[in-house]
Amino acid sequence: MRIKKILFIALITVSIQVFSQKPQRIAYIDIDYILENVPEYVEAQSRLDEKVKIWKNKLDKLSKEIEMMKTDLENEKALLTNEMIDERLEDIDIKENELKRLQLAYFGPEGDLYRLRKQFVYPVQDQVFNAVQEIAVKKKYDFVFNQSSDLLMLYSNDKYDISELVLNSIVKNRKRSTLAAQKQERLEKSQAAKGKKTLAAEKVLEAEDVDESEAESVEEEVATEKEAPSEGLSPEEIKM
Repeated sequence: MRIKKILFIALITVSIQVFSQKPQRIAYIDIDYILENVPEYVEAQSRLDEKVKIWKNKLDKLSKEIEMMKTDLENEKALLTNEMIDERLEDIDIKENELKRLQLAYFGPEGDLYRLRKQFVYPVQDQVFNAVQEIAVKKKYDFVFNQSSDLLMLYSNDKYDISELVLNSIVKNRKRSTLAAQKQERLEKSQAAKGKKTLAAEKVLEAEDVDESEAESVEEEVATEKEAPSEGLSPEEIKM
């Protein structure tokens, strides 16, 4: 780790010498401080810590169970037949394999911890990195260091600390996102309401069309009855 620090400092020194023709603008952040003040990160980390606690308790319980099985076997070995010993050893082997499987499932490269970090924590960290990049470009910083990293900073002037700028940028972006989401929600509700009104109007028009059609049909029937001659009656019957 110390070698990495030395190499990193050497790289920065060389970079500064290469670009020594112009003044170098350098800033730093305290990413731990920033994340601790982002509510989404605090909530996500809390949920993650609770999960990790449950997983560790389960693994510890299983590990103690295995140790107990080994201790019992050692104490009772003299009283057991070879076949019984083999059965006990097989049971222990099954439990140990189960322990390894759970460890990998919880804390492996593609395990639950990685998956939950990717789902809850990484998006918040991305907000921080995007805000840092945005500020660095806007303020024309050549380097932005993380005070919380393994990089050894023997001295740092507070005026180069842009942690508060990063926090403010995250808050502004969050407000913009919230307002955009609310605007979209209102638009969708308005469109849905218009759709309902249009549908209701169409139903009314359909009902009116049906009523008009029925009225026209009745009028046609009445007209037909009036025009139809009286069949089967003689002139004398008609006079009567």
